[in-house]
Amino acid sequence: MLSKDLLMPTENNALPEREWAHPEGGLFEENVNPDPFKQFSVWLEDALAAKLPQPLGMALATANLDGRPSVRMVLLRGVSERGFCFFTNYESRKATELQINPRAALVFYWAELDRQVRVEGTIERLSVEESDAYFQTRPRGSQLGAWASPQSQIIPNRELLERNLQELTAKYGSGQVPRPPHWGGYRLVPEAIEFWAGGDNRLHDRLRYTREGQGWTLQRLAP
Repeated sequence: MLSKDLLMPTENNALPEREWAHPEGGLFEENVNPDPFKQFSVWLEDALAAKLPQPLGMALATANLDGRPSVRMVLLRGVSERGFCFFTNYESRKATELQINPRAALVFYWAELDRQVRVEGTIERLSVEESDAYFQTRPRGSQLGAWASPQSQIIPNRELLERNLQELTAKYGSGQVPRPPHWGGYRLVPEAIEFWAGGDNRLHDRLRYTREGQGWTLQRLAP
């Protein structure tokens, strides 16, 4: 538990900033791919090769019509020149907010590599066929869990979930588990993608790609 004295930093108790060991080379316009999706693929491959704990984890930020934001971690389940894909319950809080305000933002943070990627854009649902195909690749326990959990809803206790799971396990036996109609995928279609790499003296590198028609404009941002 944090000491009460640490909650409000003062001259005497401010937490020291971490000194990072930054990789050589930095992030420069001349050494990135002009296509942000190809540049993202390079960085994602680096994160996978480094065997990070959760290289596919990304923070997903949504907001309701009043502008109240909410954020949670989800998993990247597909990326192409069309956008970044993830799956969820269509009745969850995130899905409800995406229904009324189909705009969102993503953040990938690979601390061990001192890199992050920010993505902003619009949201579209994946097709029924795409959601069906992905659902059948999930572990059986995850398939049953998608049926068992009324995501984001208030429930009386955990026993409800366990009972639901037991009933569904008995119902489907060893047969195929169909995709719940309330579960499926989304694609974030980016309008901007920013790559961030840590730099010495807090002079980090930030390169932002902004969509211009069918192409992209690359700009450097101050850290």
